Amino acid sequence: MSLLHKLCNVVDECKAEYEFKKNHPPLWSFAQRQELLRGTSADNLLAAGDNGTFMEWLLREKNMAGKLKLVYIDPPFFSNADYAAEVKVDTDKIKLAAVKQKAYRDTWENGMEEYLSMLAYRLILIRELLAEDGGLWIHLDWHAVHYVKVIADEIFGQENFINEVVWNYKSGGVSRRRFARKHDTLLYYGKSKKYYFKAQQEKSYNRGYKPYRFKGVKEYKDELGWYTMVNKKDVWQIDMVGRTSSERTGYATQKPETLIRQILESCTEEGDLCADFFCGSGTLPAVAEKMGRRWIACDSGRLAVAETEKRLWNLGADFTMWEAVAAERPETELRSAAAAKAGYGQGGLEAEATVCQAGVSDKLLLTVKLTDYVPPKAVYEMLDEKNTRTVKRLTKRDSLCLVNFWCVDTIPGSDGILRPQQMMIREKGGLPLQYEMLGDRFGDGEGEILIQVWDLFGGRAIKKIKLEKKE
Repeated sequence: MSLLHKLCNVVDECKAEYEFKKNHPPLWSFAQRQELLRGTSADNLLAAGDNGTFMEWLLREKNMAGKLKLVYIDPPFFSNADYAAEVKVDTDKIKLAAVKQKAYRDTWENGMEEYLSMLAYRLILIRELLAEDGGLWIHLDWHAVHYVKVIADEIFGQENFINEVVWNYKSGGVSRRRFARKHDTLLYYGKSKKYYFKAQQEKSYNRGYKPYRFKGVKEYKDELGWYTMVNKKDVWQIDMVGRTSSERTGYATQKPETLIRQILESCTEEGDLCADFFCGSGTLPAVAEKMGRRWIACDSGRLAVAETEKRLWNLGADFTMWEAVAAERPETELRSAAAAKAGYGQGGLEAEATVCQAGVSDKLLLTVKLTDYVPPKAVYEMLDEKNTRTVKRLTKRDSLCLVNFWCVDTIPGSDGILRPQQMMIREKGGLPLQYEMLGDRFGDGEGEILIQVWDLFGGRAIKKIKLEKKE
């Protein structure tokens, strides 16, 4: 059967799957792992796990139907390639440029039909989550956008298609066999005809950059010449994230903040809730945070979630962190099961932790020093043989160079949720290996604090450390 004929069945089968799951007990749920709240807002959610499962959970457990003002997704493009991230390691013990690891897979054993089924099911869930005045942006390229347009028309209705926006850029390869492929396509749909949209303006230069002097037409002049202001067109010229850009995380297929900002400026207002369920290195939640929007983000990749978490912490964002867990297990087992599945907690860390009286003050001084780290086994599953050997050598000779950031929960609770007061993050100047804090008390009932480490590959290790008292 041709793909054209199969397209007729894709949406119907996904709708049937959605109805079936609504009426049957879920196999997976999500448990809270961290709480990073420096203010009072707990609206922002970051989730590690399958985005389809996460959206089902939002609808079932969080009653989120009709709550999202905007959803932007940047799914795999059906490129039939697997993507790697370049991880730079700061060490003088071994001479190396960077370590590459797998970021995400975009190969499909059963071809286009499997890819479209994956996406169609998620579009059905997104439609349920969107508010009546909400909108969806689907970011794709030439590989599959024409098929996805047909699927999205069926799910959202042809009458609710608003725009096809072309993002034009300079980066990328060239070929002698075709014109250079230098654009992506973004499909914009409304949940209904009530969708929110605020037109943005841009410069439109006059012919020859000379003044028209038409009656009633306001003209302006800059270093290039004369122009008028017009509503933004559906072709956007925006540079990719350059190698020297301050935005650059090293994550494969990272999108520029300017692109997301234009979408949020046009389709949301301050305080609106928006989401990205293929969040990668976290560009949408980062821009939403800067623009005063609330956000939800999800990804199944360890590296993607770690980079997003680091990016948002640097912005001072408040958010809670969730992980996929097997739904049938009791709550006390869920977090450890999630850690095992994700490869968290299988690594090892060592630290020294002391507490003493802070001089003549009535306060206590906590001092924590990170001394050693071993990545979890799951990290090596994302590395080829050469890079595996490199990371193992680094673990033996300079293990702390593998640490991306780490934190301390000074008074761990009994609920298993990590609540750090501070993150020690690797910057250009290196990684702080020591943390100090003044307080009235430290440690739980057993006199222990909780330390967690994230490595450069998205792996984690967590450990309780007994406090040593110093006079």
